Amino acid sequence: MSDNNEFLKLEAEIVNVLKEIYDPEIPLNIYDLGLIYDIDISENNDVKITMTLTAPNCPAADYIVQEVNDQVKAVGGINTVEVDLVFDPPWDQNMLTDEAKLELGMM
Repeated sequence: MSDNNEFLKLEAEIVNVLKEIYDPEIPLNIYDLGLIYDIDISENNDVKITMTLTAPNCPAADYIVQEVNDQVKAVGGINTVEVDLVFDPPWDQNMLTDEAKLELGMM
């Protein structure tokens, strides 16, 4: 992206979309759960999301990954979306945002 303000705006829109996707087993969005490790936006607005799940055998894995792909792709100005599901480093409760910890009564 040529303009830093455009980049920041697009990144904020992506984060907002990710905050609307919930893990069906945990009443928190995937962003605040700490499942999103990286959002990479290329010069031509191709987006690569690196993410994990709370457990490798998560029964909602396919649903969550498809939802991330579909919802991010719907953000205006995005060309392509690639979702890279990784399990290293493994997710743990330390990855929760402060908002999520507060919601779960951990703070």
